[in-house]
Amino acid sequence: MKQKVLFVCVHNSARSQMAEAFLKQMAGGRFEVESAGLEPGKLNPVAVEVMKESGIDISRNKTKSAINLFKKGKRYDYVITVCDESQSGACPVFSGRGERLHWGFDDPFRFEGTHEEKLQQTRRVRDQIKETLRHWISNKISPPNSPNLL
Repeated sequence: MKQKVLFVCVHNSARSQMAEAFLKQMAGGRFEVESAGLEPGKLNPVAVEVMKESGIDISRNKTKSAINLFKKGKRYDYVITVCDESQSGACPVFSGRGERLHWGFDDPFRFEGTHEEKLQQTRRVRDQIKETLRHWISNKISPPNSPNLL
């Protein structure tokens, strides 16, 4: 049975979407993955662009409400908030026995500057998310003392 993972951020427009997509790509056969936001917005076009650079198209993803998932009675083995530290208190709390993790990443919605500067900052967040997931997955599915195959 696949372990269920939910990534949560404020708008479900960038960080949680990227984390969901990367986990599906990197270990989707081992996890059932969703993402949601406290106040779902629309996908961040810069996040869509940098994910395409990584070979993943999230352009057709829909933002989802964490509250609606909760109301549907969804339960997860892992609820991972990816809000930055200034927003971590705004991320919803899910009831149940699942493990809660917090991985703070800067919010691409708040990035300022030219389009290229926003791209650079969002790439940094994308790469941080991917590396954090790579490490987390290797600890979850690799037996102790085995080589990391990811």
